[in-house]
Parts: sequence; C-alpha cells; structure tokens
Amino acid sequence: MTLVQTQYRPGSAHRVHRTVADSMEAAGPQVWGDMTVEVALSVMAAARTGHLVVCDDDGLCTGLVTRARLTAVRDDSGYTDRTCLRDIADVSAPFASPLTTRAEALRAMRRRRLGALPVVDEQGNALGVLALPR
Repeated sequence: MTLVQTQYRPGSAHRVHRTVADSMEAAGPQVWGDMTVEVALSVMAAARTGHLVVCDDDGLCTGLVTRARLTAVRDDSGYTDRTCLRDIADVSAPFASPLTTRAEALRAMRRRRLGALPVVDEQGNALGVLALPR
C-alpha cells in the first residue's frame, strides 16, 4: 500500500479544507475482491454511487473500482461472468492518509488520472474516499 504523505506547512491554516479528512466523503459500500463485476455494478446502482472500496478477507482496503472501470471491463471481448474485482481493482493507485493535505492528494490524483482516492488509516482500514471536484 502506498500512502500519499504530507508535511505541515505554516501559513496554510486559513484554508477551509486543509487535509483529506476535512473534505473526504464516506467510504460508501465496501466489498470483497471475490465479488463479480455484474454483482458490483448492481451494488453500485442500489447504493447510487460511482465507486466501491475493495477489501481483502481481513476487511482491509486493497483498492477501488469505479463504474467506468467496471463498464469498460464488462464491454471488453475477454470478459466472462466470473471476472472478479480482485482481478481488476486499481490496486496500484496510492491511498491517502487522512492527514495528507487536500492539495497534495488532488495533485496526485490528477497526475495518475484517478477520479477517486481511498483514504485509509495506518492499518489499512478505509475511512473515506476523496473524489476530484467536478
């Protein structure tokens, strides 16, 4: 797991959203890696969300999948109804610490072309999700 780290910078205290913790959304539905793409899309539709936090068997965050990613996988010619989230989740993306500055996290997301970034504690538990502003 790669955490986006930050340092405190004096003089930035006047900002409304200084850290990721100040502006993150609730983590939303957390699902396991053995869930299939079709079931994940159904969970997203029912929860009215555009992303799911993927967890391992211990409940620790391993990645994030978006509706766009699931749709692209489902529309691919190599797709089968047995394709699981652990096979497609974005596990190479960084995870943000709640203490990461919002500006640093947004820069990392734009650089990696991520629409959302999981926010995790030191143990890897999902605390929330930071989404790019629309």
